[in-house]
Amino acid sequence: MSSATMNLGLRLPQRLGVDLRHDVVDAARTAEAAGYASVWTYERLLFPEKPVEPYVEQPNVPWPEHSRQAADPLAVLTAAAVATEKVRLGVALLVAALHTPVQLAKALATVDQISGGRVIAGMGTGWSTDEFRAAGAARADRARFLDETLDVFGAVWGPDPVTFCSPRVVIDNAAVLPKPVSTIPVLLGGGARAGSKALRRIAERADGWLPVLSTPGKAGAAELRAGWERIREAAAEYGRDPSRMTMVVVGNVTFTDRPAGADRPAFVGSLDQIMDDIAAAAEAGADELIVDLNLQDWFTSTPQMLETAVEIRERVAAW
Repeated sequence: MSSATMNLGLRLPQRLGVDLRHDVVDAARTAEAAGYASVWTYERLLFPEKPVEPYVEQPNVPWPEHSRQAADPLAVLTAAAVATEKVRLGVALLVAALHTPVQLAKALATVDQISGGRVIAGMGTGWSTDEFRAAGAARADRARFLDETLDVFGAVWGPDPVTFCSPRVVIDNAAVLPKPVSTIPVLLGGGARAGSKALRRIAERADGWLPVLSTPGKAGAAELRAGWERIREAAAEYGRDPSRMTMVVVGNVTFTDRPAGADRPAFVGSLDQIMDDIAAAAEAGADELIVDLNLQDWFTSTPQMLETAVEIRERVAAW
């Protein structure tokens, strides 16, 4: 896939310092007018002062200050739904164990109805023990809760009356409304290591994959492409049509004052380097890339962030 055929999505502002009353609507409308195909939110439940786990898989790495606030992802998507007409509305991603499955299914269906059928549900297991505890869940149950939530989606979004039984959820011959406008695509995060449970879950159950590009350049594109090929091959083994699945890459952008060195992670560096990483995602076969300018201190205001978002969209359109 060439960069010219890869769609772009824009993460909406949710972080500390954002004017939620105005900035969310302004960002959604600006993204739609600029030609972004979608807008996205993310989930962060709380900010522990002394977290059980570091923010990344390295010891003694504190959680970044931008995580102190992450406005509710579905509330933000609802505001964007009302303010726009065409852009798809995705969340990348919701942590299943932080939600009651039936209530989450109902909330997603409601936003889908409000938006006229534009919702994309990205789901994952999560990793923060602090967040699991706050939601009354345990880290050990995170994979089981994700599988159960996917089962509930399938039942509740299907025809009424609904009958469903699992360890946490019992529905006995009940109507559960509203339904989605049609079918809400469910994408899953997680790695694509050969033989992993995450890979099998994506291949067997998901409408697509939400990976993070971590290595820049051709090496990163090759890594991503290999993971995507493993997922698609496994999906075919499950009797599914892999051509109906989509890969939506998450690009968590961090700008630096000068071009970053050769050992930089993907989406860290100058604007030109970020554009190279967008091209790498396209080279890997991504159907869409989420441009996340929300998770750093580079921008002093949402309008400044949106100026860069528009420039990125224009550069990609010119390829």
